[in-house]
Amino acid sequence: MGQIVYTGGTFDLIHSGHVRFLQACRKIAGHDGTVVVSLNTDEFISAYKGKPPVMSFGERKEVLQALRCVDRVVANVGGADSKPAILDVMPDFVVIGSDWAIRDYYAQMQFTQAWLDDLEITLLYVPYTEGISTTDLKKRIVTSQVKLD
Repeated sequence: MGQIVYTGGTFDLIHSGHVRFLQACRKIAGHDGTVVVSLNTDEFISAYKGKPPVMSFGERKEVLQALRCVDRVVANVGGADSKPAILDVMPDFVVIGSDWAIRDYYAQMQFTQAWLDDLEITLLYVPYTEGISTTDLKKRIVTSQVKLD
């Protein structure tokens, strides 16, 4: 029987790093498992990052839903507090990129390891894809625009 995997994020300007990450989530879930993406809302992104995403919530959701490795996309209605979304999904695993290993992920998401343990949910890190990010893509776009003018 497959596992339920929960992950969350902005997924703006989806790129190969995002795809590899979501494919890793699928591998953890198994062929008959479920991968649920809790997608940050435009309002939360604007408040958290100080600017809106390039792609709207609807656009980002549509792209994610088109990926074979994703089964369900839900709105992250809790904002910085991801507990409501996790409780709604009740996954076997919360999966995040290894780039979060050097940050305080628990404080960022407003829960603790003990909270996950009480729910029998395992936090897993998957390898971060170096050399590609949404920020990098934005810089490449700006650079190419300057060269075109």
